[in-house]
Amino acid sequence: MPINVVLFEPEIPQNTGNIIRTCVATNTKLHLIEPLGFDLYKKDVKRSTANHLEGLNYQTYCNYEEFVKLNEGEYFFITRYATKNPNEFKFDDYSKNIYLIFGKESSGLPYELLKDHLEQCIRIPMSAQARSLNLSNCVAIMVYDLLKQFDYESLSLFEVQKGKDFLNNI
Repeated sequence: MPINVVLFEPEIPQNTGNIIRTCVATNTKLHLIEPLGFDLYKKDVKRSTANHLEGLNYQTYCNYEEFVKLNEGEYFFITRYATKNPNEFKFDDYSKNIYLIFGKESSGLPYELLKDHLEQCIRIPMSAQARSLNLSNCVAIMVYDLLKQFDYESLSLFEVQKGKDFLNNI
């Protein structure tokens, strides 16, 4: 059950850089739907990725229609306008690829897209005083919430570079 993060017309390079780090850390494929508000290979994105761009599994698309044409699976739309929270979905019940779709920072996902998928819209719960969360935070919250349902399958549960017993040896 592969997990996929889809960014619809992302605008802020630092957010996308942070999302790249999350995708590499979680073995998650990243799908970028153009237009992008930046050059993916410029210094401002590369700095945010902490040099993880080389290890990223990703694909770019000219538009949403191309993305849909090339990707079969279960689509979930993350939006502040949804009335369902992540706990209402049991992702481990899905046998197809799972796509978490996030909108652009300035305006989210187009309403025309959301209205055709109301049953698959998810809201990350937050206080009434907050309008929204940062895009890269939303991606991290949703990806790890999904991975939790799979007991963090294929992820290391200890620090690899310094070793599992690093703290015991200082």
